[in-house]
Amino acid sequence: MDLKITGRRALVTGASTGIGHATALALAAEGVRLAVSARNEAALAALRDEIAATGAAAPEIVVADITTAAGCAQVVAETQARLGGVDILVNNAGGSRPRDAGNADQTEDDWWEEAFALNFTAARRITGGLVPGMTAAGWGRIVTLTGAMTQPGVNAAGPAKAALWSWSRSLSAQLAPHGITVNCIAPGRISTPQIVGRLFPTEEARRTEIAQRIPMGRFGEPAELAALVAFLASDIAGYITGTQIPVDGGMFRMALP
Repeated sequence: MDLKITGRRALVTGASTGIGHATALALAAEGVRLAVSARNEAALAALRDEIAATGAAAPEIVVADITTAAGCAQVVAETQARLGGVDILVNNAGGSRPRDAGNADQTEDDWWEEAFALNFTAARRITGGLVPGMTAAGWGRIVTLTGAMTQPGVNAAGPAKAALWSWSRSLSAQLAPHGITVNCIAPGRISTPQIVGRLFPTEEARRTEIAQRIPMGRFGEPAELAALVAFLASDIAGYITGTQIPVDGGMFRMALP
């Protein structure tokens, strides 16, 4: 299927690993000109070389900490300068922030504020910086990675992701008349370093999670989610906006114990 986005310009945040890495590869394979952003310069350089080895154009690298206003402004400015504008924005940067089950203290402001800065505010700031160019062009695609809205234990990323989805839904209505779509994807258990390395680091933990919550019987692969990102970012998905699509093997439709 021709997604009709060859030559479009895209920014992918959190591109150094996992879903962001796979998304950059998927978009590059469609002929999209890329800027990739994260804090890990070495990982971004490895991604650049991997993409270049496929014969696609090497992406521009933007190293920044987007938990700060200055970092978000840097990403916007450098990406626009290097690509000449942005047609597709993939807000992928984020991270789980679970509270230790033995720690009932929910008042630590630094913990909450960092989680919201990474999982909500960064996407809002970067999107705000790039929307004027999309509006002027009369075409744009914004795809944002959210996540589980409710979890068994307190996780500061959950409320931040809920805010991200609520904001995106409203933004979609505002931007639709300008030819800009805004959609969200809610990943389930995807085989990324964060999920496999931090949350389910043992084979036993993964088997238990699969047995209890994932009807598909396995964790997903980053490339499976990246394919949906590429589709939503395409020209042929122009009538899809204001959605949140789970990629979770049926997990979020199951009742939690």
